[in-house]
Amino acid sequence: MSPQGMGIAGIGAVTGYGWGREMLWDGLLEAKPAAALVEGYGVEEDETAWVARIPDGGDPEDGPSRFARAMRAAAREAITDAGRRGWLPGRRVGLLHATVQGEVDLWRDFYVEHGGRQSVRGYLAMMPSTPMSLLAQEYGFHGPSMVVSAMCASGNAGLITAKSWLDGGLVDDVVFVSTDVSATCENLLHFERLGVAVTDAEPLDACRPFQEGSRGYIMGEASVAFVLSNRDTNVYTRVVGGAMSHDAHHVTSIEPNLTQVRECFRDALADARVPADALGYLNAHGPGTRQCDRAEATLLGEFFPATARVYSVKPLAGHCQAAAAGVEVAAAALGYERGLIPAPPRVAPGHPQLLDGPTPLADGLTVKSSLGMGGHNAVVVLAPPA
Repeated sequence: MSPQGMGIAGIGAVTGYGWGREMLWDGLLEAKPAAALVEGYGVEEDETAWVARIPDGGDPEDGPSRFARAMRAAAREAITDAGRRGWLPGRRVGLLHATVQGEVDLWRDFYVEHGGRQSVRGYLAMMPSTPMSLLAQEYGFHGPSMVVSAMCASGNAGLITAKSWLDGGLVDDVVFVSTDVSATCENLLHFERLGVAVTDAEPLDACRPFQEGSRGYIMGEASVAFVLSNRDTNVYTRVVGGAMSHDAHHVTSIEPNLTQVRECFRDALADARVPADALGYLNAHGPGTRQCDRAEATLLGEFFPATARVYSVKPLAGHCQAAAAGVEVAAAALGYERGLIPAPPRVAPGHPQLLDGPTPLADGLTVKSSLGMGGHNAVVVLAPPA
């Protein structure tokens, strides 16, 4: 076991930018939002909305839905990538899948279009465990397989779960996928009614984390996969610590005193055994809502040195819900390898520590925070591979 923490040995991604991690990276570097104006996304059929949807694609053999195809495509890309970088799977490869709503399109059709009638094969395809079971069959992976769900903190929660499996010796490696393909008109409408999703403005006008004039976020979709291992290999970055907590306060709002969020940050840094002056970046949850901006700016001031910088890629990739942290960790991991942080451009006056566009990587660890709706807090600490 490497004393340096859990390594990310391979990355795969399907996002609003397209099918593949390089499309994600290129889109972020170009500061081009993944969202497009989509018709038929409002109460009236002729209404439109800005959404960062996964485009059509994938292998029909991977399943009947975009969810299954994206999940298996991202996993397959990560496994291939890890193999090219020298990773060899151990005897016990575990599978983790972070998701919240799963096969929303298939379940809607099941009730609305088919009246609850479906073939046995079609019914089993709707289960959240089925895509992972098929992936296990494809590669002959025999470790445990489990679904993780912690709202928008699901990606970080999955990474922490994978690390606990590896540190405890339950598995030799983990293939972890976070998937959310739920930006349907029905779901979008409810997030808009909650006052957090914005549909009627271009992404950089609507979502401005830590800047004046931010109204919330643009909904996004993604499936992001990582091959994770404690063994020495050519990794992008290492997860050296993490922690989770729950506010137990409100179904949507962050507890105003930030008691549990603060404890989550403190516990993650203690788990990583790093001093405050080792921190260089806060890769924020950063959805552009007022309460999240306030919470994360407060903790940036409390836990980080004045030289640290903050950024969020949600203005570009969209808020991908269960896959949000997956997208954001992938951006940081690719950035460590390529010496560049793919931060969005600043478009309004904002926090003095906020990055402005793609920035050369300096020394320092990255703290990735996730504040999931309902009080789910999850924080991981990322270190350079060496």
